[in-house]
Amino acid sequence: MNILSNILFTIFFLGITGIVINRLHLLSILLCLELLLISLFLNISLWSNIFGNLLTLNYSILLITFSACEASAGLALMVSLSRSHNTDLLINVNLLQS
Repeated sequence: MNILSNILFTIFFLGITGIVINRLHLLSILLCLELLLISLFLNISLWSNIFGNLLTLNYSILLITFSACEASAGLALMVSLSRSHNTDLLINVNLLQS
């Protein structure tokens, strides 16, 4: 289980580095956020299985629910930005300007 936990932590930090490095497109940031949330979900599920605590499974279900809500809100924001600015590049979007 230690190897699986290390793999999930590596996936989490890959998501963080993806957000730091790929700040050009909104879709790549949203995909990295989903990678972060899925790795957190798997970590919480793994820890609840290791420790035999079934109460923490509620937190993992709550986390996956918020992940789905975040994905739908992020895609709606991306569609709105691409329609109003004709691009998904975050460099061209300055919300303080208008």
